[in-house]
Amino acid sequence: MFPYPEQYRLAAPPLITAFMVLWSLLSRALFGDGSPIGFYPLFMLFPLIILLHGQLIWQARGMERLDQGVYAFIHVALAFVVWTFAIMHINGNGF
Repeated sequence: MFPYPEQYRLAAPPLITAFMVLWSLLSRALFGDGSPIGFYPLFMLFPLIILLHGQLIWQARGMERLDQGVYAFIHVALAFVVWTFAIMHINGNGF
């Protein structure tokens, strides 16, 4: 169906991270500070990133599992920082 399905699977977690940034920028502009509509998708996207990395590790074979594990470790750490700042951006002056 897709010409390069492996590349789509590998690119899914960074694309979701980019979507988190876009969502935080748009949701604060559209819904204002501290809107639950802005928060709830973010609370679902970070666990989705972790699950997708787990799937990539599970489906890898041999030494490629180590590659996927390192990729997951680095990306999940960076995505956590992006996720935290996205939540902080949406919250704004909501406290």
